[in-house]
Amino acid sequence: MNNDGFGADRYGADVLAAGWRDAGRRAVPRVAATPELVVEIAGDGFCGAVTGIQSGHVELEDRLGRRRLFPLGGGFLIDGQAVVLEAPKAAASGPRRTASGSFAAETARARVARASRILVEGRHDAELVEKVWGDDLRVERVVVEYLQGVDLLEDVLREEPPGPGRRYGVLVDHLVPGSKESRIADAVARGPHGAHVRIVGHPHIDVWQCVTPRALGIAAWPDVPRGIEWKVGVSRALGWPAHDQADIARTWQRILGAVHSYRDLDPALLGRVEELIDFVTA
Repeated sequence: MNNDGFGADRYGADVLAAGWRDAGRRAVPRVAATPELVVEIAGDGFCGAVTGIQSGHVELEDRLGRRRLFPLGGGFLIDGQAVVLEAPKAAASGPRRTASGSFAAETARARVARASRILVEGRHDAELVEKVWGDDLRVERVVVEYLQGVDLLEDVLREEPPGPGRRYGVLVDHLVPGSKESRIADAVARGPHGAHVRIVGHPHIDVWQCVTPRALGIAAWPDVPRGIEWKVGVSRALGWPAHDQADIARTWQRILGAVHSYRDLDPALLGRVEELIDFVTA
């Protein structure tokens, strides 16, 4: 029936047409469950960051390190707004960039490692270098070795002396004028192995500070009062447990998890690692 001049036709629309139930409803956004995305479970209150996708489920880790699995789909909130979580789409074909910003060598074959290597003072330092530069180092056949302390560098040089075909690049923390690290670096540079060893470092107390505050969602790294072990103080200031070494390890994994590429690192570290890679591959 037409309206015959009596206003809008209330019966003009086909109420049985497809999608009639959704008329007037706001579409719920679909969001890819990418690593470190923070979501809340509607009606549950559990809030955590995405740590992985498996068998149609998303794994979330809360601020206390507790992990739970939830089915992908509806029932999630981001900033209080309902969303539908779905698995991330496969990356588009074409040249892939590594975390360091280089183009990945997708067809590179395994090759024998160089005799030259990079020595890194600290396990956390080694893990960070691997995460950002690991792909590049494998292409260049460069091995990164954990150095338990710069004090042990002389022993390493004595056991496996460097030379024209075996260069050592060494990365240390807190390399500032007057520090123990700088004195050792100067002594090595003046010694018999100086031409084949390069020691560089960043100015921070610990490699943790080489991760930008922006990557962690904080304004700045906390100031830790004297008398409190630095990593313990940082963990507490960020609201994370610091009762034992396991807690400190979990804090580091959260920090490392916030690093996705070179953009999340302080240039003071970026330049030094690139310098070492150039040195040992020259």
